[in-house]
Amino acid sequence: MVYTFLTLGALGMAVPYVWMIVTSIKPIEEIQAYPPSFLVHHPTIAPYRELFSLLPMLRYLLNSLFVAATVTICNLFFCSLAGYAFAKHRFWGRDKIFLLLLSAIMIPYQVNLIPGFIIVKNLGWLNSFYALIVPNVALAFGVFLCRQYIMSIPNDLIDAAKIDGCSEFTIYRLIIFPLIKPALATLAIFTFLSQWNSFVWPLIVINTSNMRTAPLALSVLNSTFGSNFAMVMAGATVVTLPVLIVFLFLQKYIIQGITKTGLKG
Repeated sequence: MVYTFLTLGALGMAVPYVWMIVTSIKPIEEIQAYPPSFLVHHPTIAPYRELFSLLPMLRYLLNSLFVAATVTICNLFFCSLAGYAFAKHRFWGRDKIFLLLLSAIMIPYQVNLIPGFIIVKNLGWLNSFYALIVPNVALAFGVFLCRQYIMSIPNDLIDAAKIDGCSEFTIYRLIIFPLIKPALATLAIFTFLSQWNSFVWPLIVINTSNMRTAPLALSVLNSTFGSNFAMVMAGATVVTLPVLIVFLFLQKYIIQGITKTGLKG
């Protein structure tokens, strides 16, 4: 019964994606045919040609890739550094600061939209990569994830490195960072996916065409070319493909990272 339930759940998630891909290569006659069918009798790539000719889709994809990759790399570095400090160092107010950091996770992101927009506007960062990247370079969830994993590392390793004369950053670089790769892989997946799919924040701080990200491009595509259903599905396929590739390459770290970080007190 468990495998039956999981199989039905997997099919329920896979069928819409398969339908999207199939529709993106169908001619309009087959899309409008009744009853609808998963079979494609006359496949065509015309919707993809129209997508890249009528919209600067490549520019939108590169914008999203640059923002998502930069935010992911910054989170891996800064969150692991902060996690190391909270897990293995004792300083005044450590637990209170960490509790305050955890409270930030409980605040709905909608609450921060207006204050965030005002700060970005006063800094002169509207319609720039700074507005898309800087507010997300170190997320509270990433600090929590890294801290929980680093707590499981024996203190003896760190003490031995200190006896050998290693500096704090050398300990982080040679001992901590290599040992927390599963947690970092999990953080990389979650961060990349959330930034690639981010829609509300870019919608607020970006209002020029050349700075749009992929989700904003889908919104423009749906509103401008909504009648061309094959082209809309082609755009959705192109936008979701990088996310699928990232997940397939890093999925083996997800369970290992969650089980080793979510159960530590």
